[in-house]
Amino acid sequence: MPAIWPAPCPPGLRPPPPATLPAADDPAHLFNRELSLIQFHRRVLAQAKDPSVPLLERLRFLTIVSRIVDEFYEVRVAALLSGLDLEVARRATDTSDLPELLRRVSQELHELIADQYRHLNSVLLPALADEGVLLRRRTQLSPEQRRWVEGWFEEQALPVLTPLGLDLSHPFPTVQNKALSFIVGLDGQDAFKRGIGLAVVAVPRCLPRLIRLPPELCSAPHEFVMISSVIHANVERLFPGMRVRGCHQFRVTRNSDLWVDEEEEEDLLSALQLELPRRNFGEAVRLEVADTVESHKVRFLLHQFNLDERHLFRVNGPVNLNRLAALYDMVDRPDLKFRPFVPSVPSRVKQSDDIFRTISEGDLLLHHPYQSFSPILELLRQAASDPDVLAIKMTLYRTVLKSGVTEALIDAARRGKAVTVVIELRARFDEEDNIEIATRLKDAGASVVYGIVGFKAHAKALMVVRREGEKLRRYLHLGTGNYHPGTSKAYTDLSFMTCDPDLGADVHELFNQLTGIGVAVPMKKLLQSPFTLHKALLRRIEDEAEAARAGRASGIAVKLNALVDPGLIAALYRASQAGVPIRLKIRGMCRLRPGVPGLSETIQVHSTVGRFLEHSRCYWFHAGGDELMILGSADWMERNLYRRVELAFPIEDHKLKQRIREEVFELYDRDDAQTWTLLPNGTYRRRAPVGPRPHSAQEHLLEAHTRRG
Repeated sequence: MPAIWPAPCPPGLRPPPPATLPAADDPAHLFNRELSLIQFHRRVLAQAKDPSVPLLERLRFLTIVSRIVDEFYEVRVAALLSGLDLEVARRATDTSDLPELLRRVSQELHELIADQYRHLNSVLLPALADEGVLLRRRTQLSPEQRRWVEGWFEEQALPVLTPLGLDLSHPFPTVQNKALSFIVGLDGQDAFKRGIGLAVVAVPRCLPRLIRLPPELCSAPHEFVMISSVIHANVERLFPGMRVRGCHQFRVTRNSDLWVDEEEEEDLLSALQLELPRRNFGEAVRLEVADTVESHKVRFLLHQFNLDERHLFRVNGPVNLNRLAALYDMVDRPDLKFRPFVPSVPSRVKQSDDIFRTISEGDLLLHHPYQSFSPILELLRQAASDPDVLAIKMTLYRTVLKSGVTEALIDAARRGKAVTVVIELRARFDEEDNIEIATRLKDAGASVVYGIVGFKAHAKALMVVRREGEKLRRYLHLGTGNYHPGTSKAYTDLSFMTCDPDLGADVHELFNQLTGIGVAVPMKKLLQSPFTLHKALLRRIEDEAEAARAGRASGIAVKLNALVDPGLIAALYRASQAGVPIRLKIRGMCRLRPGVPGLSETIQVHSTVGRFLEHSRCYWFHAGGDELMILGSADWMERNLYRRVELAFPIEDHKLKQRIREEVFELYDRDDAQTWTLLPNGTYRRRAPVGPRPHSAQEHLLEAHTRRG
């Protein structure tokens, strides 16, 4: 792939006179964000279809598609439907024709889900069976297995199931969000001489969705049955004396966005605690049913949930494929999974038992998950026990209840350190955990705040204040990802550890903003949303455009999860019109249309989807040869730039800049195994291998850091 470090404006791409160029800020040059996100879902599904990916990993990718489509409906489609009801289409999306957008979203997702189930049934399940991993349908159980399933149902399921017959005194129940349920047709009269024709059975979440059959009853090493098959095979036991004429799974997805009026509520934590239970009972936005259910029952269910057929999915298999993800851990077959990997630890950290001395001797850069998150945990642990440490301040957006991070903070607070934690209670789908973490920290004596009303605290920052002689020194961790032990092993992110005094002063001001009251103080090195980041990015992009217009070397390279903001996209278009070579690595949503003559000819957009979720955010500008390298927590989206507290920080050490350039950009420029190219029409084309062995950037980094470790 051609390099961009640096690159003069190619003579053939010198811009024509400005008057003849397309308008860079024309909304017609932007892809729709929802349709762009569905394209990302397709790229994830492609991993499930890739024969080079181990079989159980392919199943895992297939279930990930179900999970992200669930969230798409719970949040994005829910917002579109709300916009339609409230006639605020332009605010809800980037098009005024909201009904047409909903039609296209429905069409795209129906095609995607049909493809997903088709691949599961025709490829993955037969391939797993060939490997001795069988998912038995109720009709495929042997007589011995059927008897065992009947016994399991009697002992484990029957006592907790509550069938509900539907009549005037028993209206249709309020079905929880994404809960497995059955609609059952019945003939006959019950003990009260009632002739009830329909019943609903909701399956409580306390029952396992995937059940291992006893090995002595199996012909293969690993045989399983789903709870839906168990209930279906024994549904008559729930209706003694009645004749069952049809039993079918269904599942409803509901609007799951929480709404709290922050300006009216005096206690955000208490308000969220009250609101959380309502998430399971929001407005319905999607109905999934077994493809064998009769049409009149489907119409009945659609009526109950106030949905039309655009939001109906008939599926050939379990209505929640995400439940199959449990197979991954239940089947001990390392040969069907990615090879295990132990993240390496930098030699400077391993050779010293004093993390403060290690950082003071030079900045540390960690590339997760290839390198361990343990140095950050070690900084917290040593800070908790070090008598010279006076204070610890930290932002928490996502973590887990009993992670090393929270335990170290609790330990530090109990030891009398001044611990301040900014917890974002509104981190979507992590609200409950964050409330519990906040409570535990407060009980330990830490000061806990919830950020700024109207602005989510999304910045990733840790500051330890330590007395060294007569002076105080600030030790920092700044990152592109969350303080979460799970994501640090599955997401690619960058961590930076330093005691740079200017950055320390800036982070100090950040925490003063988040916990106190005052005007935004100018910072020396940090860029911050919602104050300086957007303006600084626009200025840097324009600087590259000016250089290109003058015939000097220029270049922009950016790695993000999403590129959505119209202002920055327009600036990139103008830079391309000036001749700036622009290389964008956008994992998910991208509204920018690359490769359009006169508008974006010099822009390339690539997306890499592999074993690890690409999550780091990195912005590179040629900057007249100085090569400005910036890492941050912010994607280029309106919410990140205007409605969140975000941080972006420069990497100034030459060797670290070179390393980021190689590991984040150049390796991925050469990736022809898992990288896709965005075309001008909005579709993606997988990059074809250029040699006999495809080059995977992620595999290269795994091998390189294993050797280093």
